[in-house]
Formats: sequence, structure tokens, C-alpha cells
Amino acid sequence: MCGIAGLMAVGGAEADSDTLDRLIAALRHRGPDGEGSYAARNVALGQTRLAIIDLETGNQPLYEPGGAVLVANGEIYNYLELRDELGTDGFATRSDCEPPLHLYRRYGLDFVDHLRGMYAIALYDPIEGQLVLSRDPFGIKPLYYAQTSAGFAFASEPQALIEAGLVTPEVNAEERLELFQLQFTTGASTIFKGINRVLPGESVVVRDGRIVARRRRVALPAEGEAPWSEAEALERLDAALRNSVEVHQRSDVPYGMFLSGGVDSSVLLALMAELNDQPVHAFTAGFLGTSVGDERDHARAVAKVAGAQTVDIAISADDFWRDLPRIAGAMDDPTADYAIVPTFLLAEAVRREGLKVVLTGEGGDELFAGYGRYRSATRPWWQGGRAMRSRGVFDGLGVLRETPTGWRDGFTAVEQTVDTGAMTRLQVAQATDCADWLPNDLLLKVDRCLMANGVEGRTPFLDSEVASVAFRLPDALKIQDGRGKWLLRRWLDNAMPEARPFDRKRGFSVPVAEWIEAAPPEIGALVARQPGVAEMCEPRAVESLFAKKGKRQGFAAWLLLFYALWHNHHVLGLHDVENVRDALETGRKAA
Repeated sequence: MCGIAGLMAVGGAEADSDTLDRLIAALRHRGPDGEGSYAARNVALGQTRLAIIDLETGNQPLYEPGGAVLVANGEIYNYLELRDELGTDGFATRSDCEPPLHLYRRYGLDFVDHLRGMYAIALYDPIEGQLVLSRDPFGIKPLYYAQTSAGFAFASEPQALIEAGLVTPEVNAEERLELFQLQFTTGASTIFKGINRVLPGESVVVRDGRIVARRRRVALPAEGEAPWSEAEALERLDAALRNSVEVHQRSDVPYGMFLSGGVDSSVLLALMAELNDQPVHAFTAGFLGTSVGDERDHARAVAKVAGAQTVDIAISADDFWRDLPRIAGAMDDPTADYAIVPTFLLAEAVRREGLKVVLTGEGGDELFAGYGRYRSATRPWWQGGRAMRSRGVFDGLGVLRETPTGWRDGFTAVEQTVDTGAMTRLQVAQATDCADWLPNDLLLKVDRCLMANGVEGRTPFLDSEVASVAFRLPDALKIQDGRGKWLLRRWLDNAMPEARPFDRKRGFSVPVAEWIEAAPPEIGALVARQPGVAEMCEPRAVESLFAKKGKRQGFAAWLLLFYALWHNHHVLGLHDVENVRDALETGRKAA
């Protein structure tokens, strides 16, 4: 796991080495174990390394006999099988990221079709004079680029492009409105003008500093429901899960997992406990002094059954008010998902324990239909059904200066694009979430919160073998008796009944609304006067919002607080703050 960056100049000019140095410096938190660079002609590549596999010879850039050079951020889980397929001749390292180089020489741009893993790859072919950027189909690992008059630049994080002086941190108004209404942004455009995402599964070809070609590899099967019986489906699911967890544990350093006590993480725990000789190292979080359900007792009970070692962190309101500015500072591509708070603090705990890798349960709800919105989306309107995300966070609250319009356009475009015609309504809803919500909210959260602490997150549910089974399950094996993830629950009930997978449980929540309600009244006044918030909102309406109680009002207040801190850090450059109040006071003075 690493940070990568690079440049391709136009018109035969040399790539600027000072700019590459600034890009590398901005990504050192992603790779504290070393760095490397390459420069030739108009191309320069750089990498900062978090050493996970092949600790001795796996430094990057990597080279192949034909002259191609590669830097990568990610893990290729089938690298052992690929090495056997390709033969050992020509391999210079034991790195999991070297096989893509040899695959490229054999298959050209189709090399990505042979990869199983999470990755953002930059590969330069001096023979063809082309730079190829590729991202894994689920979008687990990020990759961004900017097109300037001087050429093309890319990096693992937008802030690196800004810190290197390639782009000014100017907010894109359309994406900002998406963030306010959806809590994340969609598509290729980011909230920063001039910075775009390489889309999940996309490969782009750059020549002479300009994009000349694109191709896309999809994550999900195009077919509809498979004609499997419950017994056959369980057998297929068991084989896919076991294989995925086994390859996701390939590592030359110790690893652990995030355990919430829910179905997804309990499935991972059951499999890891069976596949490991040593006790699983499990990390779990809970919240002190709130009405939010605390599943730490249940998580500890499940961990005890599995013989796991547990690290338990308790998060308080004091932690929230102290740590939120630096958490927002890690989220350069912003998502206002309140789970960034426990995810970041859990990552700190992992690092304190001396681990570099954790397995997480992201993707379980999307692939196995765990969200209540899926059940609503599949019902006809006369039975209470409604389209996903049909209402924005700020609809009807009277806080925004202008009535928001067009904020759902990107999401609507995705809904129309993913439907192959063979899918059920449930599959369309799942595929829509996998295309945008998953990479631009959940996976972005995991990447930034963990990499800010030098920790790699792995997601065994988001695997091609698992997806080929889970997505094609008959709808009736995904949702039964008002419960999602039905077959996954059945699997867990067989493997670890002590996890009580069919119990009614509340979804994971973070008590940000309670913490904000209990805050002094001046917090609302300070948020209202932050430069980023004042551009969008009526100050008196913001103060009124912070004084109200209610789930919707509380989440809207949280989003404004997060955005105020994000804007101060990433747009205004106000970094040296100690806590939320300090950050807000600094922002008010800058207004």
C-alpha cells in the first residue's frame, strides 16, 4: 500500500523534478517506509511505500525487461498464481505489483482483466511513449488527475496536486451541492475545480500530456438472478468467501480486523479464526454516555467464541471535539459520513498496536442487499416504495440560500447507466450504490482514515469471486422476512451461531447529533460564520438549525460542521488548530 504520483509534460518538455518532489512529500503519510522515483524524457513517476509484501526487494518503481516502468498503490491478491502462469523468468522481485508489468507486455491494455485485487496503477511504456493509469473495478484504491497547460499530473490524493502547486483549491459549486445533499459527490468530477477521478475500473492512456483513450472494466456480473437453490447458493457462497479471505490475508506483516459485532464483520472473524493458526487481532469501537447502541459487549462475546484478541476503544464527546479537525483534514476528497470519526480513531489504535493491515467489512451491505433503502426501492409506490436518495439532506430545512436543484443528476445518470436490462430492480439498486456511493463514500472513508495513519485496509467482500456469487443470488435469498443479507446470515448461523445473525439489530450509528445538541450555543453561531458555510447558507438559519433537535436536523448540523472544518483546512489552508472551537475561531477571523 502506497501513495503514487507523476507527471507527463507536453511538447517534449522535461517533467519538472521539483514538482515531483512536492507530490511525493505530500503523500508520505501513505507510505512512511520509503520512497522511489523515475524520470525520463517528459515523464516522472514517484511512490511512497507502506511495506506489506516483499519487504526486502519490493521497492518501487518496478521495471520489466521491455523497458516499462510501474508505480502502484494496492495489493494484487492473485500475484502468486500470476507468477506461476507467466513463469519466473524476467521477475526481479517477489512483489505482488510486478506481475502487472509482465501482463502489460503480453496483453497490452487488457492486462487489468487478469488482476484480482485493489489497485491504482501508473505504468509508463517508453516504447509506445504512453502513460497508462488503471484503477480497480470497485474503486477501492483512489486515483486523481489534473490536466494543465504544462501537461498531465496524477496522484493518490487531490491535496497532493494542490500542495505541488499544480491546481488551486477552488470549490466546484455543483459538486459542493451534491456533498450537501448526498453527503458525498458522484462521478469523475471532484469538489475541486480542475481535479478529476479516474473512475472505478477505468484505464486511461496519456500521450504527450493528453488523454487519448479510455477503457472500463466493470465490477459486477452483467447477468440477472442465477437459478440456484438455497443449498447450491450456500455452497457457492462458502467457497467464494473462504477463498477471498484466504487471499486477502496474504501479507508479510501482521494483520488484524475491524469488528463491530454485526453480520459482515462477524463473517470475517469466523473465517479468519478458522484460517489462522494464531488468534485474530480484532479492533472494535463504542461510544460513551450516549443513547446510540453500543455493540462492544456483543463484539467481545463473538470474539471470545472465535478465540480472538480484542482491542476496545471508547469514543467520547471530548474525543469528537478534539479530533474532528484533523479527521476532516484527512478527508481531502470530502465525504460527510459520520463513520469517519470511529474509523480514524480505530486506525490510530491499529497503528499503536504495531499492525499495518486490517480487514474490514465494507461491501457486505451492497453485495448482499443489507440496506433498508433496497427494500423500499423494490416496492411499488402504493406500498410505500420510493427511489433511493429521493430527498436531500437539506430539503425543507430552509438553511440554504437557494433552493437546491440538479443535485441528483449525477446519481440519476448512474441509475440509468448500470441497468443492463437483465437485472432485477433490487440488482439495479445494488449496482447503483456500487458505482458511486461505495467508492465515493465508504471506500474513500476507509482509504483516507487508514492511510493517514499508515494502515492498509482490505475488503474481502469486494472481490470478483465473491461478487460473482453474491450479486447473482436470487432476490429471495437476499431479502426474506423483512431482513436483508438473508443468505449471508444463514451462512453465519451455520458457522458461528453465537453471533446471533437473525437478531434484530440497529445499524451502526455515531452520536454526532447528540454531541452537537449538547454543545454550547456559540458553536452554531461560529459555524454560521465560517467562510465556506456562509457562501451557501443563511447565518440565522444555521444558528436555528443547531438549536433544534431531531435526526434530520442533527445530521444537517453535523454536515455543516464537517464542511466548515474541511473548507478551512483544504481551501483556506488553516491547518494549525488544536480542536473544533479553535478551528472555528480561526475560520471566523479569516472570514
